[in-house]
Amino acid sequence: MLDPSFETGAPNWIDLGTPDIDEATAFYKGLFGWELVPGGPETGGYGMYRLRERTVAGVMTVSKEQGKPAWSVYFQTPDADATARTVELAGGRAAFAPMDVLDYGRMGGFTDSAGAYFGVWQPGTNTGLGVIMEPGALVWTELYTPDVPAAAAFFQTVFGWQTGAMQYPGGSYTMIRPAGTEDDMSSFGGLVPLDQAKDRAAAGPHWLPYFAVEDADAAVADAERLGGTVTMPATDVQQVGRIATLADPAGAAFAIIKPAPMP
Repeated sequence: MLDPSFETGAPNWIDLGTPDIDEATAFYKGLFGWELVPGGPETGGYGMYRLRERTVAGVMTVSKEQGKPAWSVYFQTPDADATARTVELAGGRAAFAPMDVLDYGRMGGFTDSAGAYFGVWQPGTNTGLGVIMEPGALVWTELYTPDVPAAAAFFQTVFGWQTGAMQYPGGSYTMIRPAGTEDDMSSFGGLVPLDQAKDRAAAGPHWLPYFAVEDADAAVADAERLGGTVTMPATDVQQVGRIATLADPAGAAFAIIKPAPMP
């Protein structure tokens, strides 16, 4: 599970790129209760979403020329520049080179060997997300990839990730956890074969954030009412919970989950 200590290689930040921040804010406020703290000129208009007075995500305006509306996942690194070099050695590419963000930290953006975008965050005064593992906050991440073993090898090289298989009726699920951990309770995400995910395959290789909810069916209904799209209806997954995949009014994809009770 996600841990607020944010070990090296664990997700420590997410942000939304959208063409219309006001539209996005109305949607996510209605769905999760998020409040927007607008960014000033010194941040290029990069704002923060807050939930119960704690930061839950970042948000920025992205034009059609810059790219499609999307959620991005960032991973903890002690040295963004060293990580950038390792990414290239492992067969990935830099979308943008590491750069300082005032005194908040240092960030870089990359694509893995299959083309899935991800970011890294080297904390400064901003140590990462202020709330996780609660309703309305990040609880899980998934990489949809055409080659799970290749993705596992790439990120093992870059971050030292460990993998483990969780068995379920009809197959297994590859979970990922930080370097040096052995317990599946340390897992923060999973690797999913792209050709086994009908609702995600058209998007190509990508990361998908999951947000916890108290009622998956109610959240799906709220998302539709607020102008979002349901790409996979609420579905029970044994030992995991009830999940659905959605897109906001601009088309940025994400998932929700009502986690199953802990054994």
